[in-house]
Amino acid sequence: MSDRLKGKVAIVTGSSSGIGQSIAVRFAQEGADVVIDYRSHPEGADDTRKQVEAAGARAITVQADVSRVGDTQNLVDQAWSQLGRCDILVNNAGVEKNAAFVDVTEADYDMVLDVNLKGAFFLTQAFVRRLTAAKIPGRVINISSVHEDMVFPNFTSYACSKGAMRMMARNLAVELGPLGITVNNIAPGAINTPINSSLLADKSKLDALLANIPLGRLGKPEEVAGLAVFLASDDGSYTSGSTYVVDGGLMRNYHEQ
Repeated sequence: MSDRLKGKVAIVTGSSSGIGQSIAVRFAQEGADVVIDYRSHPEGADDTRKQVEAAGARAITVQADVSRVGDTQNLVDQAWSQLGRCDILVNNAGVEKNAAFVDVTEADYDMVLDVNLKGAFFLTQAFVRRLTAAKIPGRVINISSVHEDMVFPNFTSYACSKGAMRMMARNLAVELGPLGITVNNIAPGAINTPINSSLLADKSKLDALLANIPLGRLGKPEEVAGLAVFLASDDGSYTSGSTYVVDGGLMRNYHEQ
């Protein structure tokens, strides 16, 4: 790996597994120190920390439920107090709830929107406040979903949260651009991660999905991480307000069975 992120510090939410873990490790391989956020799996966060340190970078683990504004503020505070700065924020933490629209409960709706949208909103706010106080530029990368644009029956709350994340990125790219802060989304399709474990266990559903993916396979977390490095590095310095789809062609070919 290169040192494209040397001297930078990144917060990666939900980095105890899956895409978040892969991004944290790849950032470390590119020279960045990493704040590893987890909510309920300290063992996964510790595994990420070991991989980050093995890559020669510094790492801290912070337990934070991003749906709580106080926790998001603490994440940023810990980055600055323990690692001295924070240049990159990856809003990766996310949840989904499978339910027919007529059966969605208020509690389920609140859980999905609070983690996926409110968490990203207020963590970005805390991140930007510290950047502006220090008068340094920064990068915000939201791990959104193809469902910020593509329909997802029985996951309406999730699709709503990701659609809102698309507009948040576009709005903030304009508002924060004069401060030297870029804001972009990565929209993964079907990636081989723990959130898709039930799909992977159901051969008929998996085969139906693969038939919709022109590349004929699920994506790997590392394939999302590579794009995140581009957006966080100097290579992506003139890129803001965009969504980058990583889905093997799924969005262009998808149709309900």
